[in-house]
Amino acid sequence: MTKGRIHSIETFGTVDGPGIRSVLFFQGCPLRCKYCHNRDTWDTKGGTEYTADELINNVARYSSYWKASGGGITASGGEATLQLDFLLELFKKAKEKNIHTCLDTSGFVDIEKIDKVLDYTDLVLLDFKHMVEEEAINLTGVGIEKTIKLAKHLDERNIPIWFRHVLVPGVTDSEENLSKIGEFAATLNNIDRLEILPYHTMGVHKWENMGLTYDLKDVRDGNDEDVARAAEIIERYGVKVFNKKK
Repeated sequence: MTKGRIHSIETFGTVDGPGIRSVLFFQGCPLRCKYCHNRDTWDTKGGTEYTADELINNVARYSSYWKASGGGITASGGEATLQLDFLLELFKKAKEKNIHTCLDTSGFVDIEKIDKVLDYTDLVLLDFKHMVEEEAINLTGVGIEKTIKLAKHLDERNIPIWFRHVLVPGVTDSEENLSKIGEFAATLNNIDRLEILPYHTMGVHKWENMGLTYDLKDVRDGNDEDVARAAEIIERYGVKVFNKKK
């Protein structure tokens, strides 16, 4: 029986997918994002081991809230696709119980490896870190190509996505990057919403507690004005930004 490593569980999540959700933070991540607010999830040997049944049973007590709100479970991280066999088993069991499944991912995964999981996935929260390849590598340690390929594949499979981008002042807010987001998003037919998430520094203490240097310590938090400016650029391409202020 496959076991997975889970960093933590948020029982009443309201932003990582529709409705009230149990958000399962998987342990381990192949990316090294400079702004990561879950720095303690990187180590693949950390976390608590669960079987899929144990994890489903752990969160099933909240199923009445899921049903009333249109919620379910979200596999987040870290990067849940690092534990593909466990993720597949978990989502299979969830669908057997008619639980809505959502995958929150960076998209840094091979299509042929994730395709079986997608058979049991209702929604994907797809995080586009930076659309300029060299900037993506500098920010996260990996390029954006796999994420773009996955987005196209999800479009072909007609699996809805929430297209997400963290707006970091001076890092991801260039007109070039935002224009590329708008241009690419306009080619997809499966976007349920496009969210611009303003950067925040709430995870800095985790780096400090681990004795690590936080490279973006001099970068300010993003704000509504930043999001409005980004939305204006992206919406030139005929796509709507979900969370801009009126």
